[in-house]
Amino acid sequence: MTNILIVEDNLRARFALKALLSQQAGITVTAEASNGQEAINLIQKRIPDLVLMDVRMPVMDGLEATRIIKREWPGIKIIILTMYPDCQAEVLSEGADAFLVKGCSVEEMTGTIRALNLDPSGQADHHPVFSDHRPETSPHFE
Repeated sequence: MTNILIVEDNLRARFALKALLSQQAGITVTAEASNGQEAINLIQKRIPDLVLMDVRMPVMDGLEATRIIKREWPGIKIIILTMYPDCQAEVLSEGADAFLVKGCSVEEMTGTIRALNLDPSGQADHHPVFSDHRPETSPHFE
């Protein structure tokens, strides 16, 4: 079972992600946050296996939160889910384990989560995953 923290400032997008992921076998959404600071506060109380995080958010953005999470809890896997495909290089340099563009398919998202599935030693089974999907229309998650 992969326990996931969703970090997304848009309430509707966060609700949709939770509904989508909650239907997937082996995945449990254990917490939600609307910004990076809330995510860090939640992680201090209960460490998830994986954080699915937006980049641009108020209070603390996803890049700063990624830096802090990877420094303090290096075993937590982070997938950045954003509508800004041009930030892949920066996301990788900050320690994210994967990058997806909003509007990607459910199969791509769950496949990425499963690709980062943890082995008993707490190490990821795969190298960073990056999507080159670029939605032709408005993404489903804002």
